[in-house]
Parts: sequence; structure tokens; C-alpha cells
Amino acid sequence: MSGGLIVGIERGLGRTRARRYLDVRGKVVMPGAIDAHTHIGIYRPLAEDAATESASALIGGVSTILSYFRTGSNYLNMTGPYRDVLPRMLDTCKDSFITDYSFHVAPMLHEHVAEIDFLLRRFGISTFKYYTFYKTMNLAASGSSHEYLQADDVYDGGHLYRIMERVAELSRRRGRSIRLSVHCEDPEIIRIFLQQTKARGKRGLAAYSAARPPLAEVAAIKNVALLAQETGCPVNFLHLSSEDAIEAASSARTTMSRLDATMEVTLHHLMLNNSRGNEVFGKVNPPIRTKRDNEALWKAVESGEVDIVASDHACHMSDAKGENVWEADPGFGGTALLMPLMVSEAYFKRSLPLTRVADLICRNPATYHGVSPREGVIAPGSDADLVVLDMAKEQVMTPAALHSAQDFTPFQGLKVKGWPTHVTVRGLMALDDGEVVAKPGHGQYIRRPVSRLE
Repeated sequence: MSGGLIVGIERGLGRTRARRYLDVRGKVVMPGAIDAHTHIGIYRPLAEDAATESASALIGGVSTILSYFRTGSNYLNMTGPYRDVLPRMLDTCKDSFITDYSFHVAPMLHEHVAEIDFLLRRFGISTFKYYTFYKTMNLAASGSSHEYLQADDVYDGGHLYRIMERVAELSRRRGRSIRLSVHCEDPEIIRIFLQQTKARGKRGLAAYSAARPPLAEVAAIKNVALLAQETGCPVNFLHLSSEDAIEAASSARTTMSRLDATMEVTLHHLMLNNSRGNEVFGKVNPPIRTKRDNEALWKAVESGEVDIVASDHACHMSDAKGENVWEADPGFGGTALLMPLMVSEAYFKRSLPLTRVADLICRNPATYHGVSPREGVIAPGSDADLVVLDMAKEQVMTPAALHSAQDFTPFQGLKVKGWPTHVTVRGLMALDDGEVVAKPGHGQYIRRPVSRLE
């Protein structure tokens, strides 16, 4: 490697031609993972969160973080046009990330839709997001929702359609990696089920799942698929959490010939179920489901239906979580588990080839989110982002093992086998013998879509 790039892959390079020689006999070398779904700065100051959580990502073999960002409450607590907001956001975190990074942006205002072309040209933002569960015909009438989102009065299916039109037009010109990610849960269905569940006096993660049922996912997926096929907009179905959601997304791809859709699942929806764990610490949207749903998601991973596995990392602190599942903030961290958990569960326990694991957390995220061919593969000309894995190393999960600022983990007690010992980010040793040695500020902002090797 030289100048941050891989310059050659061949036998017999030898010690004499390298500044540092690392003997990896008996270990596995993987491309740096791309955590395509994170929320840096959602609950903590953006710069602080970027520094601590990119360090945590390195523990999990992640060399590139893609984080979601929107105006409104959380993140920078700002509203207004992105031409004003994004420069402040990028300046805030420019010296904080250890890993490389980029952002997905959510058009919350009507003027944001008109800015989509500008965001691509000016900032290299090529992926966008829409939240169906925020959808309502009149946000002003809902009071707290309007205040929280700081969006225009109408954030509805028509707003989604306009976003899709813009993204589709850009995609036709610049390629399929210009996509719209969608959080699919129908708010009208959630409203009814939430009222029913609370009226019965239920609480806990099982009750929370009942209040935001798989039916809400399915209804939103079908609507989004219809609009995506109509507009020609490439979409990414985010964090599919249930057997029903997987079937709905897979069926849409099979039956809608013009639909270009990818399917994403998260570590927690693969591994956690609502019959165990702390009800506050395990709250997330969509909710943790049942063991049957876990198995359905794994089956879709094994069959090739699922394209991307991500963490949906959102660092939070236990004293800020609240006291019950109805009032607690959703989300928790997990980026440090991305590669170890997939090696442990997919490769060791379920016999998936390591090439399939690399597709799910390296190659596919790079391809569908516009950082290929710079990221996601080990090839001459690509970034020298490499992970050395000790396949025999086992750890039992604790907050300390994940090296996050977060002081709890819903994965507590889980035994994970196969951990990175070394990670390079553009040729710099960032994780050395299990210790983070790179400093905040090493990470570079990636303008997307990357159309050539740089």
C-alpha cells in the first residue's frame, strides 16, 4: 500500500519492501467494513459522538461510516435549507472522525426537495431518506410532532413522491447508487395499535412490538414499492425487522419488474428478541420482534434476499433513556459488533461463506451507497482499508468490550467469536493489536458517488 491506496497484491513481496511487515498467518484478512446505517450525533454533541463512536466502529472492523442526518430536533437542532445547514454540520465534525465518513440526508422541508440536485453537486450527497412513520396529512395539527420535526405542515405521501421524482431523475443520469432509503412503518396503523396496547395496560418490548406491528411495516413497504416503481426511484428498505416485512419486500422485488430495491437488516433484529432484555435499553424503531422473526431474517440473509447488514448505531446513555418503554428514546449502539457478530453468527454458526459476509458488510454497502470502487474490496487502486481477524478470539459482550461512550448494551452477555486485531484506514494503522491508535481527524469525508478510483 502507498499513498493510502492498495498498489499491489502478490506473493513474495517480503519484509524488505515494506515500512512495516505484519505476519497474518493463521488469520483472515477482510476489506474494511462499511456501516451503512448509523446515527452519529443524534443524542450527543456531533463532534464528540463522531470521535468516540468512530473509535468503537474500528473495534468492529468498520473503516467507513455512513450516517443519517436531518434538520429538526436532535443532531444540530436546526432547520432551514441544507445549503445553510450542511456547511455547519460538516465543519462541526471535520476533525472528529477516525474512520472515513459520509452522510445520508433527509429532505424534511419542501425546499429540501428542490435542493437534492444541489446536494449532489455541492456536497457529494448521493443518498437520501424518508420516514414514513412521520407521515401525516397535517403536521401542524399534531402539535408535538410538528415541533419535533420542524418540518413544513405537510409531510405526506405527496412529499415522498416529489422526493422520488428528483432522486429517480438523478439516478438515470448518474447511476443506481443514487438512492432513497425509507424507514417503513405506517403511522395510521401504529396509532390504532398503540392505543389498543396501552389500553390493555401492557408494557415491555413485546408490548412495544405489538404497538408497532409488522402490519405497519408491510403496509408502508407496499406503498413505497408502488411509488418507487411508478417514479423509477431506486430505494433501500431500511432495517426490515419481521418475517412479514421480509416477505413483503421480497415479493415486491419479484412481482414489480421495474422496481429497483435493496433490502437491509440490522444486527439487533437478527440477534435480539422481545422475550429477553431490559425493556428500556432494548427499545428501537422498528421494534425488536420474536425468535421466529429472527430466524426469518437469518433465512433471508442465507438465501441472498438481504443485500446489506448494518448496525443502526445510535449512541445513548442509560440515565437519559427514561424509565419505561413508552417514554424511552429509541435506539442504541452496535457498530463495534458489525464484523465480529457476522463472522461469529453467519460464518461459524450458520456456515455462510466469508465471501457472503464480505458482500453483506463490505462490497454491497459500497456498491449501493456510492463508495465503490474506492471502498468495499481488496483491489489495486482501492483504499488500503484492511481488517485482520483473529478467528479464534472470543469475547463476552459488555459495554467496555464495545469501546463506545454508551454505558449499556442490549447485547450484554452474548459470546462473539472472531475479532479484528488490526484495522488500516487508507494505509494508516488505526487499530493495532486490538487498541485504537489513530487519532480523531484522520477520517476523510467521502464525496459520492465515487465514479473512479482516487
